[in-house]
Amino acid sequence: MATMVQAIRMALHYGEKNFGITDIFGEDVGPPLGGAFTTTQGLSTSWNSPLDERGIIGAAMGLAMAGDRCVAEVQFCDYIYNTIDLLKLAGMQSWASNGDWNMPMTVMTPVGSGIRGSIYHSHSFDATMTHIPGWKIVMPSNPLDAYGLMMACLKDPNPTMYLKPKALLRIKGTEQIPGEPELTPAGEKALKDMIDMPIIGTEAQKTWKAKWPTGLTDYTVEIGKGKICREGDHVTVVSYGRTLPIAVQAADMLREEGISVEVIDLRTLWPYDWEMIYNSVYKTGRAIFVNEDTEVTNFGEHLIRRVTEDEKLFYRLESRPRLVAGAFTPGIGLADTLEMASAPQLNNIVDTIRSSVSEQA
Repeated sequence: MATMVQAIRMALHYGEKNFGITDIFGEDVGPPLGGAFTTTQGLSTSWNSPLDERGIIGAAMGLAMAGDRCVAEVQFCDYIYNTIDLLKLAGMQSWASNGDWNMPMTVMTPVGSGIRGSIYHSHSFDATMTHIPGWKIVMPSNPLDAYGLMMACLKDPNPTMYLKPKALLRIKGTEQIPGEPELTPAGEKALKDMIDMPIIGTEAQKTWKAKWPTGLTDYTVEIGKGKICREGDHVTVVSYGRTLPIAVQAADMLREEGISVEVIDLRTLWPYDWEMIYNSVYKTGRAIFVNEDTEVTNFGEHLIRRVTEDEKLFYRLESRPRLVAGAFTPGIGLADTLEMASAPQLNNIVDTIRSSVSEQA
């Protein structure tokens, strides 16, 4: 079963061959490393940029303005903040030109905690990115969606932001990506042998070339469509990225206590699936929004506002909507205990669900 890294890599290869992707670039994106998390190993159009985030985004904008489809990576989202003005400019081009100027560029960057990256490699970027109009923004929580959302981004005529949850990049999926080898240990080894580069410096690495699966397809997850991962009747939990699998785990645990939790994977932060959220909260009467970005001006706060401002939903609520988010601290500490205290964990989600269902309107 493919990992998220392998899924992204296969989608990018498919884009090179079928969507006219001309450049995949960023810090250490090209040979020999193939990205800090190896998501670009073996790709034919990948190359290494200078260590300059503004140069990376600026180059992507120039290529896209010239009509070339490109993918630019900022190695960690912690270093994307000095490009905010350029992201703003990219986002406004289609609007400012009344649709005459398209910018077919995808920017991907790893986000969030989970790798003990401390203060320079653990930030989230989802709430900040949703403040920049003109971009479509996605964040997968599993390899199949990682593949399908990348397909959608690569085909879009305007800027897309692909947020990669670092903690999930090495997690194997439970659903087969169309075209990957069979779902057996032998199939997993075959995929690894085909597209995972040997250790740098070994003799095998010096002559290695990727051998891509021949049956890969244009499997696309539509931008703006969420997914119900668990159906339930007592409370709605909306999440994405790293915290989504934890929310599912919480729902499975609480089922034994008779608590029925509906879990929604947003998958897309903009545009997002408001209809799915609305219908679920209308059914359950309770809403909890979970992500690991800092709690102040969190994207979940926006969703809570929509829930409470909607007259029909407001009078359906059986308890206060709740937010489970990262602590509002300048950074995340290196020690395990500090990181776990800074970002939502299983116990935080479980306790919040119990609190919500015990409260009566």
